[in-house]
Amino acid sequence: MYRPTKTQKKARSTANHVAEEVYGGVPHSFVFHRGQIGKNVGQLIMDVRRVMEPFTAESLKIKKKNVLKDFVTIAGPLGVTHFIIFSKTPTSVNMRLARLPKGPTLHFKVLKYSLIKDVVSTLKKHRMHEQQFTHHPLLILNNFSSEGMHVKLMASMFQNMFPSINVHKVNLNNIKRCVLINYNAESGEIEFRHYSLKVVPVGMSRGVKKLMQERFPNMNKLEDISELLMKGANLSESEAEQDGEHNITELPQVYSGRGNMASQQSAVRLTEIGPRMTLQLTKIQEGMGEGNILYHAMISKTEEEIQEILNRKEAQLKDKEGRRKKQEQNVAQKKEKQEENKKKSLEGIKRKLAEAEEDSEVEDPGAQNNQPAAVESDDEVEYYRQAVGQEPDEDVLWSTSKKRQRRQTTEEKRSRRERMEAKPRPGGKTFGAKKAGDREKKFGGKKRFEGNKTFGGNKNKDKSFRSKGQKAKPGFKKRGAGAKQGFKQRKGKG
Repeated sequence: MYRPTKTQKKARSTANHVAEEVYGGVPHSFVFHRGQIGKNVGQLIMDVRRVMEPFTAESLKIKKKNVLKDFVTIAGPLGVTHFIIFSKTPTSVNMRLARLPKGPTLHFKVLKYSLIKDVVSTLKKHRMHEQQFTHHPLLILNNFSSEGMHVKLMASMFQNMFPSINVHKVNLNNIKRCVLINYNAESGEIEFRHYSLKVVPVGMSRGVKKLMQERFPNMNKLEDISELLMKGANLSESEAEQDGEHNITELPQVYSGRGNMASQQSAVRLTEIGPRMTLQLTKIQEGMGEGNILYHAMISKTEEEIQEILNRKEAQLKDKEGRRKKQEQNVAQKKEKQEENKKKSLEGIKRKLAEAEEDSEVEDPGAQNNQPAAVESDDEVEYYRQAVGQEPDEDVLWSTSKKRQRRQTTEEKRSRRERMEAKPRPGGKTFGAKKAGDREKKFGGKKRFEGNKTFGGNKNKDKSFRSKGQKAKPGFKKRGAGAKQGFKQRKGKG
């Protein structure tokens, strides 16, 4: 059986600790919907989850009974920092971007969107593979330097959604995708694009590239081998247009792919893989959608109106605080009053117990004809309940009220039984007794009862039909001519 050494255990624990710190230090997100959505919006949610991989919940299950508070509760232990919430109305599709745990919340209107399948279907050759989604995408913000509090807040929110990159320590081979967010200051629209990134060497012909890719080029149309190695030869129009000064850079590291060496020029090519969205900011709100409105695209207010709203809000908070303090004082006074009533009730109960013990030692002068003394009608339990407002303790009232109730119940049962025994029955009859002749009348008289002997007697004694070893009675003969004739004679006599 393999057992790791102490050095191996220590190295493994250190690696796990570093991985946990790195994983816990990056932002995580939930992408889900609220309310009823259609099939296309549901697919858009799945595509946005694809963009946010790997630091998002890929298989997040949503139920109808779930509310926003459920997601906020579970987001803390899981380290989730952002919510992307989609909803649909009869006229538009909306998206909310919320920062946990205290906001703010940005409300967007989705003007246009295209799914991944729609974008990929328009490409002649797309570049999508699973290895691209093992690392987070590179975020590129454009035109977010314009003035305005809401623009800066949007830029900060988008930056915090994706992990930050250290330029001096980043590994270029982990950058396979990029997300471009462009802001148009004139129209106020935000363009969201998702691209696949590819780096190719620059300054060599197509034939040389094929040789470096271990593929032998077709040289039928070449007159000399030098044509294969000439720069700019055998380049297609699309390749010539794609590569230029705008996308050529010098690589600081060796990049995956043949020919991408360090300190050499390579071209960076982007291929859109979707989804594509056009957003418009509608408002910014404090908290998780429950605070003050910081910015609204449709409604603008002056400084005086804003100050009036703040004063009104402050007055409401003061009134609420005053009502809370008054309620606390009322509760405290009520508890004190209950305690005083409880003490008084306990003192009265103890005093009555002492009086009852003294009275029990002296004979009751009201008891006559050996009748039991009258039981006090006062109910200490009910008195305690009305005075204090709660049920009495059993250890206090057990020896008085419970025993008195048991004694009173026993005496009531005894007196009820004596009254039932002394009460005369109507007609002098006793319940449950019957006359001697009732049974004989019921069964047809004593003689008939004894003669029939149906209980334990011979059941075949009075049988009219002939049985084995016995003669039949007159008038009953075998079926035949004689039987018919005897029947006619009896009929004539009658």
